[in-house]
Amino acid sequence: MTVSNKMARPNAAPALFRLLSDSSLSRAALSACGLPVVLIDAQSPARAVTYVNPAFAAFFGFRDRLLGDMQARQEIQAWGKDGHARHVEVTVGAIRSVDGRQSHWVLAFSDRTEIERLRGELRALKTPAKAA
Repeated sequence: MTVSNKMARPNAAPALFRLLSDSSLSRAALSACGLPVVLIDAQSPARAVTYVNPAFAAFFGFRDRLLGDMQARQEIQAWGKDGHARHVEVTVGAIRSVDGRQSHWVLAFSDRTEIERLRGELRALKTPAKAA
């Protein structure tokens, strides 16, 4: 993440902007994030993956595969390293450079497996109730 001085408010703490512009701190924050995150190079014709955080590797069991063509937010079915299917919401966002050009994509993953399981249970409970 690059922070431009043009965006800085006069009263903003300079230390905060130093922290946000520190790439090692940003990488550490992404690594510590409990949600699976992927960075994709938007300038590369192959849309190369440039970073996968540990939560992504733990959740999906791989680091080098892309999940295909996605909209800004989409629910997909993915398989974890244990072989079990999971319902996953993927949110895609653009990262822009200081000059406004799109430089990367960031993908964040949210496990919705338990929510979908509970929805299935609710549907099963409603079906006998309608028949009665």
